[in-house]
Amino acid sequence: MNTVDFNECMLCACFSARKTARLLTQYFDRYLRPTGLRATQFTVLVALIQFGQPVQLNMIAEVLGMERTTLTRNLRHLEEKGLIGTESGSDRRVKLISITERGKEMAKQVFPTWKQAQEEIARYISPQQLQQFATIAAGIS
Repeated sequence: MNTVDFNECMLCACFSARKTARLLTQYFDRYLRPTGLRATQFTVLVALIQFGQPVQLNMIAEVLGMERTTLTRNLRHLEEKGLIGTESGSDRRVKLISITERGKEMAKQVFPTWKQAQEEIARYISPQQLQQFATIAAGIS
């Protein structure tokens, strides 16, 4: 019988990336907790600001690299807080998402806290490494 050396799996790219992503999310969530937003919710607001117009749910999910169901859960919380609005497109199966004025104001208020967390994390992740993350994500998607 062939022997398999599973030690190689300890350097699994998927495992390492997922663990890092979870730890980073927890880190940013701790910083953002006083604002009432989670890191993923802030990211959604920023994406909607960048789009500048109502955008299809599928497009936001694709840009953020999120599962539709996860994004829908995040959107529900943002809508309950009055930070986003949803409407049906010309095709009722298409859901359009937009940020409200209240959502824009909330993002502006949270930005300094996010920036502080981003600057603190720079002790561990250099700008070059962040760029590498973006390059990897763009290449895989």
